[in-house]
Amino acid sequence: MEKRQALNFLPVLGGSSSFRPVLTGPDLAFSGPRVVFRCVASNVSPPVIYELIKDGRVRIGRNRDFQGGQVASFPIKVTAASEGSYHCRATAGGTREISNSIKLRVVTPPSYTRVTSEPFPPVAYEGSRMALSCDAEMGSNLSYSWFFNRKEITSSTSLPFHFVENKLLVERVTPEYAGNYSCSAWSSVNGIKRISSSTEVQVTIKVYVSKPEISFSVHKEGTSYHGNVTCWSTRGSPPVNLYLLLDGKEVNSVTAAQTLAAWFLVVVVPELDMGEARCRVKTENQDLTSEPVNLEVAPVGGNVKVEVEYLYTADSKLTTARLSCHVSRGTFPYISWLFNDSVLPSESHPDSHTQPILPHIAFADRRQSLILTKLSPEESGYYRCRARDSYDDSGPWVESAAELVQVTGERPGLREE
Repeated sequence: MEKRQALNFLPVLGGSSSFRPVLTGPDLAFSGPRVVFRCVASNVSPPVIYELIKDGRVRIGRNRDFQGGQVASFPIKVTAASEGSYHCRATAGGTREISNSIKLRVVTPPSYTRVTSEPFPPVAYEGSRMALSCDAEMGSNLSYSWFFNRKEITSSTSLPFHFVENKLLVERVTPEYAGNYSCSAWSSVNGIKRISSSTEVQVTIKVYVSKPEISFSVHKEGTSYHGNVTCWSTRGSPPVNLYLLLDGKEVNSVTAAQTLAAWFLVVVVPELDMGEARCRVKTENQDLTSEPVNLEVAPVGGNVKVEVEYLYTADSKLTTARLSCHVSRGTFPYISWLFNDSVLPSESHPDSHTQPILPHIAFADRRQSLILTKLSPEESGYYRCRARDSYDDSGPWVESAAELVQVTGERPGLREE
């Protein structure tokens, strides 16, 4: 019996003279939960004392193994102060050995994430630079994801966006980049993500206004005449300030909050020059002026004449005739056409209950041109035009002489009656 016991102890005593403890545990951990470091030494006689040491001097915990080969566990609650280098110190039979070391990095999950913009507020003009930042109040080892109108901006859809650290950059914005932007800041440890998402920020992209245009119209009420000046820009982002200038002086203004147009009433006296009008549009960074228009109303009068132009194909085949009405005087003429003394209806207001006099016609240039889109003998006849003031439905007509257009198998003829 004694010999058997001696044989059992010899290998154990021989192993206790040299042993190396092994430390296992995480090298990356979120702040908040608990993690466990484990230390074990093989081939060593009990009892064994295990100590977990941080940064070579701070003892975190102490365990005893009275049986041999037992794993010593050291659970710790992870905080920012837990970051550092850990090793295990094992003592047995008067011998002390040091384990391998593990460097623990503590990851703080992101929180209170928000989107900030440059410029602020997030309003940029087309062609300018825009920078959005994803700022988390707390967090480490952060990565970022960006969303535009709730769709993630990925590598396949990133152009013209550029990612620089926590920023989303657009060097030259255009109107299609207006919308809602948000971001998520996230950390990952061993495949586990902690995410903090921002609220949406609405980005407005403003369009520079175009040079304003101006028009002048007149209407009559009883015996009084009223003028209307219309100012507008064809593109741009409201609001804009629109001004009416008369002979270089500002006489009226409107702030257009939803549109790019304004209307101004002006005094009008026929045959009297009321001055030169211009439109002016101003925004926070633009100041543009239209071309001038004279506020002078000349009644229709003088000579009225019809001219005819025939149009041919490359092989000299007659296809179309264009009749032009020339009025020598009048600021706002309204043109009417007659064929064989019958008034041709407007193409925009045809009489649906009667057969059109000429089915193949079209008007152009504010009815100053009559186009015969098909030429056949039924288009032959006498054509006249007449003009009156467009603002006076009861005003007198000034008529041209009749022009005979003859369409036959031969080259068409033209004769004035």
